[in-house]
Amino acid sequence: MASIGIVGGGVLGMTLALRLREKGHDVSIIEGASAPGGLASSQTIGGYTWDRFYHVILASDTQLRALLDELGFGDRLRWATTKTGFYVDGALYSLSSSLDFLAFPPLSLVDKARLAATIVYASRVRNWRRLESIPVTDWLRALSGSRTFERIWLPLLKSKLGENYRITSASFIWAIIARMYAARRSGLKREQFGYVDGGYDPVMAAFREHLAARDVELLCGSPVSDVRDSGDGAVVTLANGETHAFDSVVLTIPSSRIPALCPDLTEAESERLQRVVYQGVICASVLLRNPLADYYVTNITDAAIPFTGVIEMTALVDRERFGGNSLVYLPRYLVQGDAYWHATDADIERDFTAALEAMYPNFHRRDILAFRVARARDVLAISTLDYSDRALPPLSTSLPSVFIVNSAQIASGTLNLNETVGLANSQAAALLHLMTAREEAPAHA
Repeated sequence: MASIGIVGGGVLGMTLALRLREKGHDVSIIEGASAPGGLASSQTIGGYTWDRFYHVILASDTQLRALLDELGFGDRLRWATTKTGFYVDGALYSLSSSLDFLAFPPLSLVDKARLAATIVYASRVRNWRRLESIPVTDWLRALSGSRTFERIWLPLLKSKLGENYRITSASFIWAIIARMYAARRSGLKREQFGYVDGGYDPVMAAFREHLAARDVELLCGSPVSDVRDSGDGAVVTLANGETHAFDSVVLTIPSSRIPALCPDLTEAESERLQRVVYQGVICASVLLRNPLADYYVTNITDAAIPFTGVIEMTALVDRERFGGNSLVYLPRYLVQGDAYWHATDADIERDFTAALEAMYPNFHRRDILAFRVARARDVLAISTLDYSDRALPPLSTSLPSVFIVNSAQIASGTLNLNETVGLANSQAAALLHLMTAREEAPAHA
């Protein structure tokens, strides 16, 4: 059996390692952080341990739920019916029911009808590839009308994508709508979301133990600085000078970082990898004495607000998990060149706190018990125009022993843990096929 090194220890790398190990291969995970987990890692805030970034589970998340069952967490899923808020023109509205939608002041009845029709139509689209050649702005404007586009869609696109909305295809918004409708098709007719009791901290701990018990090696604490094909395998060099040799290496890191680690890739390969445009996020976690509202998600179209949404986790998770307090996430999605990446934690706390005071009359800054900031630079690979043809990273490279499996290969979905686990499962099977074909090639030459 082959020895396989996996560069990157997020949920993708961990799941891929598990599937390859199940087929008898010797697998090592190489992770620059002190422990694997990636975007599913946790933090302590105000004495409570919870996820650094917000996550939610849908009933339709079959791949993720199967993994949770495998790790012994199937009976720790909790479900709740939630509400949705919308902040527009300096006012907060509920959009949690059909009646709320009909009463929504920013849009006329005709606008609302076109918006609803857009969502229903998008949920029924099956040929998503054709949407990759259509700008998201053109598609939404044609379906929803100019007023609804300018009042609702455009502010939402800007909040999520910044100026990258100009190069984004219609498949981006289709994937978001399709995910939400998949949950309804699976039997949840109301807005019901799930979470793991205790968050992902115990899940990641159990996952690490699960891998260790199967002799998957974890090499953590030093990032990879170089990956080369040696002619009869691959050699990985770490920043601390260590080298590790494998029969094959799989890179699960963002596409934008691969050319620097693999200087022997062809110019064409490097150019394709650099075409993947990533959106990053600064996400504040705020522990509050009192709830802000009773909405799990509040969408924001007001450009004066410095964060792009409010996710009140304790509208989903029992507040007793946090001693009766409320946990809120305030994400701000950023393009790579945004100056706000240079903001200090103190700057972010000042700006975000002032915005909360503007949005919620009952909020006082003295309600803040703890405020923490997490940053992730390369999070979401944007569905740019003609993405599958121009930018989607291939599994194989020109280096026979070096492969790529990363979230930029999620072309027909949106980034979430279910898609990540599903990608690991499918690409593990594809990898095994390629490796077997490579081993058998000399016998048929």
